[in-house]
Amino acid sequence: MLSINIPGIEYYNDETEEFGTTKPVSLQLEHSLVSLSKWEAKWRKPFLSKDAKTYDETIDYIRCMTITQNVDPVVYKNLSDEVYSTVNQYIEAPMTATWFSDDKGPGSSREIITAEIIYYWMVSYNIPMECQKWHLNRLLTLIRVCNIKNAPPKKIGKRDSLASRRALNEARRRQLNSKG
Repeated sequence: MLSINIPGIEYYNDETEEFGTTKPVSLQLEHSLVSLSKWEAKWRKPFLSKDAKTYDETIDYIRCMTITQNVDPVVYKNLSDEVYSTVNQYIEAPMTATWFSDDKGPGSSREIITAEIIYYWMVSYNIPMECQKWHLNRLLTLIRVCNIKNAPPKKIGKRDSLASRRALNEARRRQLNSKG
């Protein structure tokens, strides 16, 4: 969870042509499958795509991440660049010590990943539904680990098998001082 303290902000309302102020607020944000689901339900497009998000889409995702109750909507429209940077760092953080030697993970193919695909993976691997509130990167790492652990063992190619046998036979010959 990410906590961000937003000081009171003075703003101008174009509709009423009046100045207003917001109270200081501490936002509690959670980048999770729940947040992703809310955002995709509203915008009807995949969040985890390479397409750039508009200003309104970005603000709305921060709103969807917010756990704090009764936040004045004006607060979201007046967030500083520092807050955006902090939120982006939090979203991109791996939140796990697990790492992989290759870059292929869930969705490394051309499959479009949506909240429903991630829920499907959770059901397929019997991951408890309370994990939908985990940091999204941590959940995706767990899904990837499940995928790797449930995959059938890789078959050794004929060339590799012959090379392994040849090396083993040579080692035995050296050990026993034999020529064949």
